[in-house]
Amino acid sequence: MLVDTHCHLDAAEFAADRDAVHAAALAAGVGRIIVPAVTVDNCLAVKRTCQRYAGCYPAYGIHPLYVDQTGPEDLARLRRLLQQDRPLAVGEIGLDFYIADADIDRQEYFYLEQLKLAREFDLPVLLHVRRAVDPILRGLRRIRVRGGIAHAFNGSRQQAEELIKLGFKLGFGGTLTYPGSRRIRQLATELPLASLVLETDAPDIPPVWRAGGRNDPAQLPAIGKELAVLRGVPPADLQAALLANCRELFPAL
Repeated sequence: MLVDTHCHLDAAEFAADRDAVHAAALAAGVGRIIVPAVTVDNCLAVKRTCQRYAGCYPAYGIHPLYVDQTGPEDLARLRRLLQQDRPLAVGEIGLDFYIADADIDRQEYFYLEQLKLAREFDLPVLLHVRRAVDPILRGLRRIRVRGGIAHAFNGSRQQAEELIKLGFKLGFGGTLTYPGSRRIRQLATELPLASLVLETDAPDIPPVWRAGGRNDPAQLPAIGKELAVLRGVPPADLQAALLANCRELFPAL
């Protein structure tokens, strides 16, 4: 069984064929899908999606690119949701300094406050990290949490090792299927297998054979085969190791 550790199955891009997308994922051997929220309001859609589709598990959080729509009252609402529903993780949270006019102070405030919630409820976190690995690490050293996943990891080897020391797995997906993604392919090849998980980030970050199109969780086995080739291990052995990594973080899976 494969686990898609980051898939926005609730997204509008799947509105027309969500049932078929989920069925295709199951048929492909993707037996578990973690569905992260991006706003507090979005948590309800994520919850309903996970209730409807077998093998789907929710994460609740506020994405850094949505903090301009977010106020302190949303943190209180998020706290109540974490207490009432006990999702699999807190996420998708983090920092994104790629956008030129990003409100860095506001992002960091909501990032740190959500780390505090993860610590309070002893939940792992799903991290969004774009051009902000060092500030992410500073927050994690300041507010220790139970670990989690650095989604779509794109940092350095040294940064990867620091995240691993803090109890994090690193998420790899469609990007590693592009021959030009040399640094990511090298990281996916050389980092300890025990530190890796697979994801699609569907409908985003499509693999090379879907370049420019919509991604979906049924693509995960082919992404996994590419990783197996890079690492020189049998796909079945890789799949077993990745499943063990996921269950280490999320025993409920």
